[in-house]
Amino acid sequence: MMKPKIIFFGNGPLADTALSILSSNSEIIFHARTKDDLETVKQLKLSHPDAHGILASFGVMIKSDVLDLFEPEGILNIHPSLLPDLRGPSPIESAILRGDTSFSVSIMKLVKAMDAGPVFYQTTISLDSPIRPDLKSYLYSQLATIGAQWIIENLNNFPTPSEQSGTPTFCEKLDKSMSLLNPNIESSTTILSKILAFQGFPKPKLSIKGKICIILEAKPLNQGEEALLPVLCADGKSLSILRLQPENKRPMDAKSFLNGYSN
Repeated sequence: MMKPKIIFFGNGPLADTALSILSSNSEIIFHARTKDDLETVKQLKLSHPDAHGILASFGVMIKSDVLDLFEPEGILNIHPSLLPDLRGPSPIESAILRGDTSFSVSIMKLVKAMDAGPVFYQTTISLDSPIRPDLKSYLYSQLATIGAQWIIENLNNFPTPSEQSGTPTFCEKLDKSMSLLNPNIESSTTILSKILAFQGFPKPKLSIKGKICIILEAKPLNQGEEALLPVLCADGKSLSILRLQPENKRPMDAKSFLNGYSN
């Protein structure tokens, strides 16, 4: 039995995981990564009219000349939020920043308006303890896996999608200007959320002992509890920095940092 053909669009961790799942159950005839790749997509779709279009975190606007080639099924987009909530480029990070303990994925039909297409499928996972150093990478992996597995299971018989309902919310693109943490004006909750959300990019940074450091792991500091590297925040509460990486140095724990920069 021949495997179904897929033209895949995507970049980054969400795309990497989704592509891995899809590749094990289908034939990926092309992986589009850039705007220039869309010309190849058009040629391949014309020569392989049965090829499905699947997208995960592509980051490029796809115009009608490409969208129309995939009708009536359309290009399916794996979007990690409960649409219409958190349309835009950073739904996982934005959910972490607002303190969510539940995280969702939607499979929607791509349209010209950003993340506004009808939805085939949605589901939500809940975490007992969202304060874990690998939270961001865990969510990317879990939500991409759930979305890709649903697509594989329904690839030959997609249900009719439903229009999104409710008031849309939007999230912004992350950039390096967001990376510097400001405990003098931000609460411990905000700082910790940024540390979790900004892992990988834009990398949460803090000046400690005169050194700009990427903060890799931290936890709330309970009253009476001591820490090697405490950070007092604007709400009067402190965080304990557990792992960090000074500029141009290797990652290290708090004790190693203090041993190296005790002066």
